[in-house]
Formats: sequence, structure tokens, C-alpha cells
Amino acid sequence: MVERLLAAGHPVHLHARRPEVRARFAALGATVTDDPHAAVRPAAVVLVCLYSDAQLREVALTGGLVSSMSPGSVLAVHVTADPATVTDLVDAGRSRGVEVVDAPVSGTAADIRGGRLTVLLGGEGPAADRVAGVVAAYAGQVVRTGPVGSAQQVKLLNNVVFTAHVQLLLEAVAAAESMGVPATVLSRAFAACSARSAAAEGVCAVGPVEYARRVAPFLEKDLRTAAATASALGVDLSRLLAATRLGPLDLRPGTTAST
Repeated sequence: MVERLLAAGHPVHLHARRPEVRARFAALGATVTDDPHAAVRPAAVVLVCLYSDAQLREVALTGGLVSSMSPGSVLAVHVTADPATVTDLVDAGRSRGVEVVDAPVSGTAADIRGGRLTVLLGGEGPAADRVAGVVAAYAGQVVRTGPVGSAQQVKLLNNVVFTAHVQLLLEAVAAAESMGVPATVLSRAFAACSARSAAAEGVCAVGPVEYARRVAPFLEKDLRTAAATASALGVDLSRLLAATRLGPLDLRPGTTAST
């Protein structure tokens, strides 16, 4: 993302914890710092890309990142997070004159490098337009979902359905291998036929065991967030969540992916 922002001519102030990362991006033209507050103070648009909702709360709320942003700036949340966290960020930014939009992403590192990432954008008005203009550096699609928080709801539902795809594909791979059909053949066929999906493309690229290992931690955390969000809103996700368990991938917290 940083490489493409710089290539598009955006001045980038970057917080990086590791010295080697700071050195790499400084050489590319970014202004780097080991202090996240120093990184956000001069920025008109702040992009936060972390692993989990808990990290987002720790950095942006408990850590006071929003309070260090300049009045009139916009915080774009690339994290797949609880919509309630986004609401808390909106409340925190209001007194500071900071606007917040949620902008969870979908795609791979290769999609980012190729400018093909999908960004779901929850927010309206000039703030959302500003963010859409910035993320165009690495996004092939920006899908507007409505008011702030709606992009998280859409992304969580996407990941529930995606998890079901992964489970079904791994189950099909096991059946194919029992028939003597290699996983590589099945996933390549599925990626080209009506059963195609991101899961089929991923298994085709790296194989079922490696693909399961890579995606399992993300799926596990997002399923928990989706279930908690639905419960808070009084929405019944029981049938969708049941579909995510119909396969060999064990997504209980703390378990290791298995196929």
C-alpha cells in the first residue's frame, strides 16, 4: 500500500516499529517514525491497517491515536472490525473535529501490488470522497456501502460466506483425492468453472494445507466478531454460521488449522 501511495505522488508519513522497515520506506521517500502520534499529526487522511479489532481499540482508542489527529482530518479504518468499535471511534473523533470512515479491504498482497484490492467504504460526504481518492492508489474497486459502520457489516458477512466456501472446497478436495483426483487438478478446474471462488483460486495457488494454514487465523477472529455483532443487533446468523462448520477446518479459538 505504501509503495503504491508513494508511486501515485501522495506524501506519506509512516509509523513502523521495526528499524529495517523504517529504513526501507525512508529510502522510497516516506517520512518514517517510531511514534504513531507523530505520524498522524500532519496527515489529512490517516489509514489504519491492523490485524484485529482488539488491536484497533488498543492503538486508536486506548492509545489515543485519534486525539493526536489534526482537526479536519479523516481516519479510515482498513481493519475488519466490530461496527461498535467504529462507532466509538466516531464519538472519539467528534470532539477533536476528526471524521471517521470504515474501509475494510478484501484481497491479497498481489492484489495490492497490482492495484486490484477491493475497499468497502462506509461513510458519506466529503470525508468518504477524500478517502476514496487516496485508496484509489491501490484499490481496483471502491464499493460504497452506506453510512459509517455499514462497510464492517458487509465485510463480516462476506467473510462468513467465504469461510463456508473454504470449508466446502476443502471437503471437496478430500473427496477428490479419495477418487484419485489431485487437489491441484480439482482446484484449477473449480477456479475456471461455475464453482469458482477466491478459495478455489487460493488452493490452486498454494495447495489446500498451506492455504488453510494461512486463512484460518483470519477466519476464526472474523467469525467471532460477526457472531458478536449479529447478537448485539438481534440478527439471527445461526444458519450462516452453521455452514462455516461444515468442513475439515477447525476454527475454534486457539486451534490449529487442519485438513
